[in-house]
Amino acid sequence: MAQKTTTQKATDAARAVASNPYLRRLIEDEELRRNIRDAFDAVRGAGQRIYEEPSPARAIFDDRKIQDELRNAAETLRDASDQLRGRKQKRSFGVGKAILIAIVGAVLVLVLSETARRAVLDLIFGAEEEFEYTSTPAPENASVPSA
Repeated sequence: MAQKTTTQKATDAARAVASNPYLRRLIEDEELRRNIRDAFDAVRGAGQRIYEEPSPARAIFDDRKIQDELRNAAETLRDASDQLRGRKQKRSFGVGKAILIAIVGAVLVLVLSETARRAVLDLIFGAEEEFEYTSTPAPENASVPSA
């Protein structure tokens, strides 16, 4: 067999890139590249801060900024990994959001509806009793005692 020419090697490499779904996704997806770049920057920043400390182990455990940078890098790498594999990011509607919406809705109902306010007050304090006030007039000829 004859040796491959440079052109043939380049053609084979281009075919390999085109057939690899991960490399294709890396080339086409701007958000994936941005996530990888952000993760790299976060790791580089944390590494630089660790390198500047006299005790690297203590810096990792005590320095909040280093921990935040490393956490950010891990989250960004996880996102990039999920994107590279083609996983859809879950946009879950969490329990906290549902509770918040329920509370806001309940407050709006109480503010806007008089019958709802009455029902809630009746549940909390008991039903209101009907009360009629009738005053008895004072006799006209009664004298007012003087002081």
